[in-house]
Order: sequence, then C-alpha cells, then structure tokens
Amino acid sequence: MKVTGIAIVPPKEAEDGFKVTPELLASVLARYSRSNEGITNIMKKVDLDNAEKSIDRILKFVDYGHASIGGLTGGIAIAVDDVSMWLAFKLFEVSQMCDGQESSTRYIAMDPQNIPTPDEVGMPVDMAEEWLALVSEAFECYNSEYARLDRVAKDDPSIVRAPEGTPEKVLARMRKNYALDRARYFIPFATKTNLALVMSARMWAQTIKHVASLPQKEAQVVAEALRKEVAKFAPRLVKHSKAEKSFLEQANAEHNRSMDLMKSRLSIEHLEDEVWVKVDDSVPPFLKERQSIANSLKYRSNRYGYCGTAIRRMRVSFAWNNMAIAELRDLNRHRTGHRYTPCIQAGYYLAPETDREAFRPFLERQKAFLEKLTERGEPAYIYGLMLGSQTPFEHSTHADKFIYEAELRTGLGAHYRYADHLSKALKQFYTQVPEARDWVVEGTAEPE
Repeated sequence: MKVTGIAIVPPKEAEDGFKVTPELLASVLARYSRSNEGITNIMKKVDLDNAEKSIDRILKFVDYGHASIGGLTGGIAIAVDDVSMWLAFKLFEVSQMCDGQESSTRYIAMDPQNIPTPDEVGMPVDMAEEWLALVSEAFECYNSEYARLDRVAKDDPSIVRAPEGTPEKVLARMRKNYALDRARYFIPFATKTNLALVMSARMWAQTIKHVASLPQKEAQVVAEALRKEVAKFAPRLVKHSKAEKSFLEQANAEHNRSMDLMKSRLSIEHLEDEVWVKVDDSVPPFLKERQSIANSLKYRSNRYGYCGTAIRRMRVSFAWNNMAIAELRDLNRHRTGHRYTPCIQAGYYLAPETDREAFRPFLERQKAFLEKLTERGEPAYIYGLMLGSQTPFEHSTHADKFIYEAELRTGLGAHYRYADHLSKALKQFYTQVPEARDWVVEGTAEPE
C-alpha cells in the first residue's frame, strides 16, 4: 500500500498570480470573508516567505468550531495504491464531497499475487491458509469463465450486440468487455486496486476520522498513512482527523449489525430482484411548488441538463435487496445524498451465461469460510466476500440526481446489470411520478 499526495502548480498563464499553500489559502480567504479590503490588499500583507504567523492566527478558529475554514484549502489530491477493493469502496462511501476515480476491473491484475497479505488485512492466523486458498480458487474460476465466455463471443459475435459493419478492432474490444463483465462476479473483494481522491482539508479530516474508526486493520493503517500525507499540505487542519467516540461507537454498532444479518441471511443462491422506491414531494405551505414536472424536465437536451424546482425539491430514496458488490462499487460513487449497505452476503449473483452448478463446490467453500468468520464476529469477514456477493443497498437523494443516475446507468455502454437495476427503479418511480415518464431518457445499455 502506498499513499501519495499530488501538489498542483499554476499553469503558465497564471504564473504571475498569487501562489499559496492550501493552509495559507484557507487563512487568506477566511480573512477575506471578514473584511472589505479586497483580496489584493490582503495578499500584500502576507509575507509569503514567513506565512506561518498569518496561518496560525486564522486557523486557530477551526478549534472553536469554525470548521468551514478547513474547506477553503481547495482540492488536495491524494493517490492510494494497492489497497483492497473493499477499502476503496469504503473511502468513497465516507468521502461524500470528494471527486475521484478507481481502477476498473477491466484493467487490474486478476491473480492471487494481487491481494494483500493475511497480516495486512488482519485475517486470523488459523484461517490465513484457508483464505489464501479460497482467493486463489476464485481467480481460477474467474480466469476459466472469462476464457470460456471469450471463446463463445468469438464463435458467435452476435451475442455482443455489435452493430453491423463494426470494425474488427472495435469488435475485439466488445468481445473482451462482454466476457469481463460476466466473469467478474468471481473476483475477490480483497483484490488490490488503486484510487485517487480530491477534496478539501476539512473533508480529508472527516474521511480519515471515519476510516480510522473502522474495526478492520487495513483501514486503520491506511488512515494513518493518509493522515501523514495530508499533513504535508495541511498540517494544522489534519489534526482534526483523529477518531473520536461517536465515530468509533457507530462503526462498531454497524459491524455488529452486519454480523447479525450475516448469521441469518448468508446464502450462495441467486437472490431475485426486489426494488423499493419512495418519493416525497411534500413542500412547506408557505412555499408551494408552482412548476409542473414537464416544465421542470423538458428543456434538458441530455442528462447533464438542469432540472427545475419541481424535480430538484423532490426527495427520492431507492434501494435494492440484492446489489452485487460488482455493481455496488460503481453505484456507491454517486456521491450525492446518503448511501447505506450492511455489506453482507444475502445471495450470490452469477451472470445468466454462467453455469452455477459447475461452480457450486467453490461457492460452498466460500460460504463455509464466511460462516466461520461470522461466528467469531471477525471484521476480516469482508475479505471473504466476492464481487458476486449480493447485499442490500439504499441511496437517498433528490429526484434530479436519481434521474441523472438512471439515465447514465441505462445509457450507451452501461453494464447490463446496472441497466436491470435502474430500469426497475425507474418503473417504481414512474408509478409515483407518472408525469416524468415522457421526459426521462431511459437507455437500452447498447454496447459502445
């Protein structure tokens, strides 16, 4: 695991402008909000070669509850190499105001060498050998099923739904993606990945606080590494990143609830689709909504268009009982609102093209392994999950964000399971907001 901060330098066109560190930027802008001098006059008073006093004088107010000052640092970019997919997922879950990217499963090594060591993830010593054997078998399942699906697609190119006349180079990529997208459910959640996040010092402190509170060893190691790296950019503000009681207690409570759910719901069978959508369009009596749904939506030329107040004020909660972790990883990155999952295995999804019975011996061994860890209440149970593990997932946000997600995840090139899940959610949404049907562009997930 490696954590690396990436500093931003001004482009050539801005070289003559002011140059500040993240914490100096925060202190200057905090002062700017408390005066009418203008930014140029404030910057003239700052000794850029000895700015520490100016920074200390302003940033001390963060200690007294003025947390917004910590948000004035601008985006601090940190790259995190070689952490488990689970920890990458968790970082995105708790950093709700970040921008970021994670390595796609199409581009990382699918090999037993590409997982953390048992010690790095806190796997119990007496179960380490069994875990290593399980993840090795998972990669064998993945690679054999990928190879089979690739051959099938070569023998019958029509199954990838390629338009007539598709160039061979493009067709080869489509065949590869067809096989990758269906074989990926055997990939261990422990597989190493890379991610990069950009956010202010305030949000980095909050994110690190969350991660440091988790019971998993890997999380605590990464939290400390992040703290050290962010300290290079915002040494004063990162001191607010230590875990405190409310975070620790809630993290432990969530872990215990997950263990209870796993004991009652652990399964390797396919869990049929169930979707729940709740729309709340209530408004205060003194500020009623006067716009129609049609007028709120009809001027958009694509999903990036702006919605009117009738949609932006509408709250939407939506949930699935059986989100495979493969899909959860991406849907979790829609960072508006609140996302919640107990991260259990209530079922196991395999693509329709995969013969479940052929892989049942592996699934039975995976289930038995999870049962042992769950009985002990081991936080390391998370590393026994696979991307096919199905878990409940809930997201609450506003209708404009829900519509964007639905259009994106059913649109051109969308994974077939994204399209399944969001199409079902849209149908539920339409029963409650029928006027939206004519203006929401549900795609068919045509291949790129």
